[in-house]
Amino acid sequence: MHPRDHARELAAVRTSLAITALFGVAELIGGWLTNSLALMSDAAHMFTDVAALALSLFALWICARPASETKTFGYYRAEILAALLNGMALWVIVVFIVAEAWRRLQDPPAVAGAGMLAVAVAGLAVNVFVAYRLREHRERSLNLRGAYLHVLSDLLGSVGTVAAGVIIVTTGWNAVDAVASALIAGLILLSSWALVSEAVDVLMEAVPGHIDVEALRRSLEGVPGTDEVHDLHVWSLTSGRYALSAHAVIAPEQADCDAILAAMAEVCARDFQIQHVTIQIEHESRRAAEPTH
Repeated sequence: MHPRDHARELAAVRTSLAITALFGVAELIGGWLTNSLALMSDAAHMFTDVAALALSLFALWICARPASETKTFGYYRAEILAALLNGMALWVIVVFIVAEAWRRLQDPPAVAGAGMLAVAVAGLAVNVFVAYRLREHRERSLNLRGAYLHVLSDLLGSVGTVAAGVIIVTTGWNAVDAVASALIAGLILLSSWALVSEAVDVLMEAVPGHIDVEALRRSLEGVPGTDEVHDLHVWSLTSGRYALSAHAVIAPEQADCDAILAAMAEVCARDFQIQHVTIQIEHESRRAAEPTH
C-alpha cells in the first residue's frame, strides 16, 4: 500500500467529477439524437461515475475529520461504505442495461451510426483522461479504487460503443448496438465484483489479504521473553490502515513489559504494516477461560 496524499487525491477526484458530469450530459443527448442504446447505456454508466466520484469526494472529506468521543476511530469507514455503495450501484445499472438490450435485440431500431461513432470517440477520450487522473491513487484507497473501476469499466464500454458505431456505419447491422450494450453490462459486473467483496470483508472485519495470521503469531511469539500469544485479531480500519489486538503471555521472570510491547509493535509495523496495536500482557495464560471466536 502506497503512502497517501490527501490533497492530490481530492484534486484528482474534483477534476474527474467536473469533466465526467459535463460529458455525461453531452453523451446522453447524443444517444437520444442518434437513437443509440449503447450510447445511452454508456451515458447512464457515466452518470454512475458522477455519483461514484461525488461519493468518493464526500468520503475523502469526512474521513479526514478527527475522532470524537462517539467515533473513537474517526470516520475511516466512510470510504468503505462509499466503495460498497458504488459497487452495488453498478449492479443495478447492469440489470437495466441487460433488460433494454434484450428488448432491442427482438426488434432492432435504426441507429444513426456516424453520429453515434463521433460521440463514442469523444467519450472514449474523456474516459481515458479521467482514468489516467485516478490511476495513481487506485492502490491507496478502496474508495478511490471503486471510483477508478467505475471509470475503467466505462472506458471499456466506450471501446465497445466505438466498435459498434464502426460496424453500424460499415455494415448497417443495427442489432450490434444492443449487443455492445450487453457486453458493457458484463464488463461492469466483472469490474465491480472484487470491489464489493473487498468492501464487505473490511466491514466484516476479515483478516487483511496480505497478512498470514499464523505467521504473525509466530513472529510475536518470537519476541524474547514471550511464551504465548492468543486471542489474536487483525482487521482493517480502512484502506491501508490495519489494527491488531492480542493477549501475550510473558515468562514470570520477565519484568520489562514495556520493552516487550515495544518490540511487538515494531514487528507488527515493520513486517505486517499494522499501525494500531493493542496487546494485553499476562503472566499466566487465561486461554481456557476466554471465549472462542
